Amino acid sequence: MLNQNEFTGKTVFVAGGTSGINLGIAKAFAAAGARVAVFSRSPERVERALTSLRTLGTDVLGFSGDVRDMSSVQHALSSTSEAWGSIDVLCSGAAGNFVAPVALMSANGFKSVMDIDLLGSFHVLRAAYPFLTKPGASIINISAPQASIATPMQAHVCAAKAGVDMLTRVLAMEWGPEGIRVNSIVPGPIDGTEGMARLTPTPESRQAVIRSIPLRRYGDISSVANVALMLSSAVCDYVTGVVLPVDGGASLAGPGLFGAPA
Repeated sequence: MLNQNEFTGKTVFVAGGTSGINLGIAKAFAAAGARVAVFSRSPERVERALTSLRTLGTDVLGFSGDVRDMSSVQHALSSTSEAWGSIDVLCSGAAGNFVAPVALMSANGFKSVMDIDLLGSFHVLRAAYPFLTKPGASIINISAPQASIATPMQAHVCAAKAGVDMLTRVLAMEWGPEGIRVNSIVPGPIDGTEGMARLTPTPESRQAVIRSIPLRRYGDISSVANVALMLSSAVCDYVTGVVLPVDGGASLAGPGLFGAPA
């Protein structure tokens, strides 16, 4: 059973934690009593996130930087550790995306998503390593269905997120002997996110997605945040290297709605 006080006084760092799913995860840990640091490119988003997190009554820190820049990631993580000690939970969730067929995609566009999603994840994970609680740290990578489901118009994301999931598995093996657990969460159709707003811009496209989900509804941001809490808790202290869909069963049928080229 999840101990409601388990995260009191724990240190949580969320890369990309100023909007959408990642902010929801940061709020869930803050509500559970953790000290929370967030990291994002936009100084304005960082300030808005901090304002929101402070209402939950916990200690918060915010850093503006780019996951593509190793030095800015290192600064944020080392500053968090200097303030609060070792990092108990690390969530790596920075991501970029756009819709385009490969034949019309520029090399720079492909590289941009690879740099944010895959290289950025490596930067966060590698930079955090010296500051992680050993044993006991939990790492949560935020993946995407495209990591395992070939999806037209999403070649860049498919390649990048497949790399993130493989990083999850490799680090679960390499860092497991030090008591560090590493898992991926794969959010499916989650309401209130920028990604779903782009993929389903009309009421008709939204309903088409709902019909393709076995549970016949979108998930909430809290659906993902609750799984992050669970995976980081003692309830899952023997769980590592897992890539866990949180999608209402949407991935069971493959690409579905987004599987046919336009």
